[in-house]
Amino acid sequence: MAKNAQGSGSPTAKLLLGLVLTLAAVLLFAYYMTTQLAGLRALQSNMVDRNRKDSLQLLRVQNDLNSLALAMQEILDKREPYPLTAWTAQFDRIRGDLDAALKIEDAFAPTQRTAEQRTYLSQSLTQFWDATDRMFALAANGKEAGAREQIQVTLQAREAALSTAVSRLLIQNNEAEEQATAEITKIYDRVQRQLYFFLSAALLVIVLTSLYLIQANKKIFAQMTELSEQRSELAQKLISTQESTLRHLSRELHDEFGQVLTAIGALLSRAGKQMPGESALREDLKEVQEITQSTLTKVRGLSQALHPVLLEEAGLAATLDWYIPTVERQTGLAVHYEKSGTEFPVETAAGVHLYRVVQESLNNVNRHAETKEAWVRLTYGAQELRLEIEDHGKGLRREKDQHGIGMVAMRERAELIGGTLEYEKPDAGGTRVRLRVAREKVEAHVG
Repeated sequence: MAKNAQGSGSPTAKLLLGLVLTLAAVLLFAYYMTTQLAGLRALQSNMVDRNRKDSLQLLRVQNDLNSLALAMQEILDKREPYPLTAWTAQFDRIRGDLDAALKIEDAFAPTQRTAEQRTYLSQSLTQFWDATDRMFALAANGKEAGAREQIQVTLQAREAALSTAVSRLLIQNNEAEEQATAEITKIYDRVQRQLYFFLSAALLVIVLTSLYLIQANKKIFAQMTELSEQRSELAQKLISTQESTLRHLSRELHDEFGQVLTAIGALLSRAGKQMPGESALREDLKEVQEITQSTLTKVRGLSQALHPVLLEEAGLAATLDWYIPTVERQTGLAVHYEKSGTEFPVETAAGVHLYRVVQESLNNVNRHAETKEAWVRLTYGAQELRLEIEDHGKGLRREKDQHGIGMVAMRERAELIGGTLEYEKPDAGGTRVRLRVAREKVEAHVG
């Protein structure tokens, strides 16, 4: 039997090995493709960035040339009161900026630009400044008419030629950038198609390899799901039975014992009134009546604790308003109760589960937390209702406390109303129980 079992063992190991090998191949190919794409991306970034920086400097040159053109137009304006030599400083400033821009532009010039194109700008600009120097020399010697003629005949023509050359270079840069972008896009598309093809094939292999393993484990998962559903159904039935029993006991205490004690109190009151005013028996009857009233109060309190009818009559918030002081009197806990948000009516069945979570949490604080202080926060949000019970005691011991029947019951109650229950450790230590549930799951729709 052992040999047969060993010979017909589970194929899981082989399937996992195949899966690992397939995933390794996928990862290697993905790494290769990623490297290729990164190289292409770097190439694209360098080309486009280089063209862009070169174009920025050409635009800078063009702007300076436009400034020169405007300055020359102002010089030729006969209404200008200043002598030509007054423009020397402005021309020097523009000349310095142009020289700096051309030096930077030459560093970023595209590789496809010819040597003649590279030298044309600098040579043309040199010729322009030589003519400018001659113009200012004429003006300095008092020959402003000749200087103005120099501007009209030579400088404006050279400036126009420079502007045209810069515009051509800008157009070439734009065309080169568009061509580079189109070519790189083609490469991207081709690599992307190859990547998708390989990934599709790899995923197909993975799916086919895993089908048998999935089928083999399907029954196990089905059994686990069934057991989980049975456990949840059993827990819900237990909670339902518990609530039904507590409701029955609460009604019995309130209706039967409450009515009996009320009747006894009434009889004692009538009997006392019939006794003489100074009778010792009258005092005894009064004392028995007080004991009866105290017992009636305790019975009603116990009835409310078992199943608070107040939930059905006044809602969750009012029930907690009553319950918190009751817990403080009974246990000695100092409970800080906080409500926030715009209150909305909570459906009775959901309110019972929320109330039980508070009840169980405060019982745990009283019995296990080794502290006499707790916080209860009820927050009415626009989208959810949040309930928190916090203490700063010794905290949960997961190996013991968190698997108790009380904890399980609270989780089941949270699931019954579509909420989530979380256990946290506050910064000050201890335990925080947080129940969050969507507003639409618990809100009572009146009318």
